[in-house]
Amino acid sequence: MSPVLAGVLQLLALIAALALAYRPLGDYMARVYSSKKHLRAEKWIYKAIGADPDAEMRWTAYLRGVLAFSAAGVLFLYLLQRLQGSLPGSLGFTSIDPDQAFNTAASFVANTNWQSYSGEQAMGHVVQTAGLAVQNFVSAAVGIAVAVALVRGFARSRTGELGNFWADLVRGVVRILLPVSVLGALVLVACGALQNFAGIHEVGQFLGGSQQWNGGAIASQEVIKELGTNGGGYFNANSAHPFENPNPISNLFEIFLILVIPFALTRTFGRMTGSLRQGYAILATMATIWLGFTALMMWTEFHHGGPAFDLAGGAMEGKETRFGIGGSSIFAVATTLTSTGAVNSFHSSYTGFGGGIELLGMQLGEIAPGGTGSGLYGMLIMAIIAVFIAGLMVGRTPEYLGKKIGTREIKLAACYILVTPALVLGFTAVSMALPTPKDSMLNSGAHGFSEILYAFTSGANNNGSAFGGLSADTNWFNTTIGLAMLLGRFLPMVFVLALAGSLAEQTPVPKTAGTLRTEKPLFTGLLVGTIMIITGLTYFPALALGPLAEGLAS
Repeated sequence: MSPVLAGVLQLLALIAALALAYRPLGDYMARVYSSKKHLRAEKWIYKAIGADPDAEMRWTAYLRGVLAFSAAGVLFLYLLQRLQGSLPGSLGFTSIDPDQAFNTAASFVANTNWQSYSGEQAMGHVVQTAGLAVQNFVSAAVGIAVAVALVRGFARSRTGELGNFWADLVRGVVRILLPVSVLGALVLVACGALQNFAGIHEVGQFLGGSQQWNGGAIASQEVIKELGTNGGGYFNANSAHPFENPNPISNLFEIFLILVIPFALTRTFGRMTGSLRQGYAILATMATIWLGFTALMMWTEFHHGGPAFDLAGGAMEGKETRFGIGGSSIFAVATTLTSTGAVNSFHSSYTGFGGGIELLGMQLGEIAPGGTGSGLYGMLIMAIIAVFIAGLMVGRTPEYLGKKIGTREIKLAACYILVTPALVLGFTAVSMALPTPKDSMLNSGAHGFSEILYAFTSGANNNGSAFGGLSADTNWFNTTIGLAMLLGRFLPMVFVLALAGSLAEQTPVPKTAGTLRTEKPLFTGLLVGTIMIITGLTYFPALALGPLAEGLAS
């Protein structure tokens, strides 16, 4: 079987699996967040934290819950790393340095999982399981909760109440992420992923020395790493490591985990707003961009550019032979179009245009399908912008799902789409202007610029993948990328929840002959165009200095 055909068949199998899971999972999540009943385990949690799950919250109270919970998570994870040397199960590792502990705490709480360290050489069992794995669950649940709050803003009227953050958080973990993760971990163990609490073993003799391998609760962390679009790997090689991702079957299953909740949330959106066709329109937009990027990535990586490419069947540098170009390309697009950031290949070794596709996928705002929750609310923000543009063209007050998009709503949407580019381009410009940060680049010229641009794009968009080559474990990058991750995660949430509160207070506007039909293919096309134009205008100059210049020169 040719490598191209193998890649296409993998893509078709993935699409079929996502299609089968779409309806039952989407409907189930809608029932979870609409239910008035509480499970016994949930009641115990509410009692322990002193929360009233039935108390409705306005957007300001909901936001305070998000920020307070996340701040506590940053503090707890920071202290856990700083105290690692005194904890049991540390595997002999010392405590983490302050700047790296801050960066890692910010990273995992912000659902970014950027790692400027080698996991198997720095983190013991307690930090990995009680710290990092726990944040993989709760940070994903926070993202879904904020998305559900925005959906309620569209669905409700004449009230500013958006539900209860604590109930949404707990239900997301207990009823959705935890049960799926248990089943997923069993699948990965069956595929060959490790799951134990073994210590460090010396194995073999290599060039006069031995190699050390760690055990650990790897399969259970791997599944929530992908399902929650987190991305932080147990090992430095991430999902390229055979202990995390043993074979092509596990590889395809992990891609499925990355995409299934973000895609299914469009069904949840349609069900909760009472219009499944609106959910299908958002799904079509996400799927169009995802399939387009995947096709482009496979084309550019399979494209033969010389004798070495001919012999390898494509751009195999930096890719695992057990996955091939097809499996690696599908994985790379899935992780950069979501906020996962896991890697099963070396992104820096992709062709110039391939690296540009990875960068552009993050710069779109990771909305196709995006992260758990963040992809849906990011796409709904872009839908509001598209409706506004359509209203300008016909001279009519824009409406979306029966809600008028007025001055307040468009200002909040505009602030949302401007925050992340400001962080990415601002921190990149400062890093290139100062003399010291450039010393961390492995390469010079366009590729070296791409290393820094990729790092801040990954951090501010809460992706977490690394381009490779950049030595990011410095005071400068640990601090600035940490700030970019926190600001890139929580500032947009402020605008999303404020927008949700504003929409929930409105009285629905009845449909008329002049109402824009936002469930039609025409609107899907308008939305795709809006996303690409806004992103292109924002990032094209930076992309021209990096991956585009490199691709045209090769």
